Amino acid sequence: MTYRFSADPTEMDRPTILRWLSEESYWAKGRTAERLDTAMDNSLSFGMFDTDNGAQVAYARVITDRVTFAWLCDVFVSHDVRGNGVGVTLIENVCAVLEPMDLKRVGLTTLDAHGLYERFGFEPVATSETWMAKVAS
Repeated sequence: MTYRFSADPTEMDRPTILRWLSEESYWAKGRTAERLDTAMDNSLSFGMFDTDNGAQVAYARVITDRVTFAWLCDVFVSHDVRGNGVGVTLIENVCAVLEPMDLKRVGLTTLDAHGLYERFGFEPVATSETWMAKVAS
């Protein structure tokens, strides 16, 4: 199989992305279609697509001001294609889109994909005492 990358928001398969995030992810269980639409409409969206049938096989979203900061989130690779380099290609292309923005910082959180992100220069936050968060309960 071969895959292609897209940064075109009109190509994103919102029903598939909703199912992935609301039913299969550990971080967005129960996310509603309305909340997903709002998040996607206010972010950059990226996808990987099967070139044979056009089906979306992976998704990533970036929240950014396009000048100083970006937050990479909602990265999901379909279980059917994991282990085939789809996630690597997705993140490689997302980083290529962000590179010309000359951002000072790109952040993310992950419980299980540290090795993937380390390939692209991400590393644990060394000075976590400077980072703060307000987390909804």
